[in-house]
Amino acid sequence: MSGADPRVRAILKLAPVIPVFTPDNIDDAVQVANALLLGGLPVIEVTLRTPNAMEAIKAMVEAVPDAVVGAGTVLNAKQLEQLKAAGGRFAVSPGATDRLYAAARDVDLPFLPGVATSSELMRGLEHGLDTFKFFPAVQAGGAAMLSAWNGPFGDVRFCPTGGISAQTASQFLHLPNVLCVGGSWLTTRELLQARDWKGIEQLAREAAVLPG
Repeated sequence: MSGADPRVRAILKLAPVIPVFTPDNIDDAVQVANALLLGGLPVIEVTLRTPNAMEAIKAMVEAVPDAVVGAGTVLNAKQLEQLKAAGGRFAVSPGATDRLYAAARDVDLPFLPGVATSSELMRGLEHGLDTFKFFPAVQAGGAAMLSAWNGPFGDVRFCPTGGISAQTASQFLHLPNVLCVGGSWLTTRELLQARDWKGIEQLAREAAVLPG
C-alpha cells in the first residue's frame, strides 16, 4: 500500500475555507473563481451536480490558472478521469468505496474521501490515506465528533464540510485535527443569481482570515 499523498494536505493548508461551488453556467464560473481568488481563497471545490460542471472546471482552470480547482461529489472512476483531463487538481467524494480508492490511485489525483463514521475512517487508513472530508459535518456529529476522533486517530486530519456557516466555521477551525472547512455560504444561489461578484469576493476576504 502506498503512503499518504502529501499533496492533499498541501492543498488543504492553502486557506482556512474551501468554497463549495455548484456552477450553473460557464461564464459565471470563471467570474466566481476570480472573485474567490481575489478574496484570498485559492482552493475551489466545484460540485459535479450540474450537467456543465466539468466544462466549468475546465474553463476556470484555463481562465484563472492561479486558482486550485477541484471537483466535489465525485462518485466513480469515469468522473476522476474526466476531472484529470479537464485540468482539475484534486477530487472530493461524499463517501468512498474500495473501487473509488483504487481509481483515485490509478488516475493519480489528490483525493479527499468523505467519512462519517470510525469504520469508514479506518477503511481509508487501510488504503493508505491520512486526510479526509468529514461529511456531512454538522449532521454527523459536528465539532464534538472530530474532537473525540482526535484521541484514537491523532495523526488524521480533516476538512469538515456540510452545514457549516461563516458563524460556525471557527468551532471547527480551532480543533487541532482540522486543516480547513468546506462551505457553500460564499457562493449562495442568491449571490449567483444576482451575479454579485464583489459580494462573493468580500465573503472570501472574511473567510480567508478565519478563525480570526
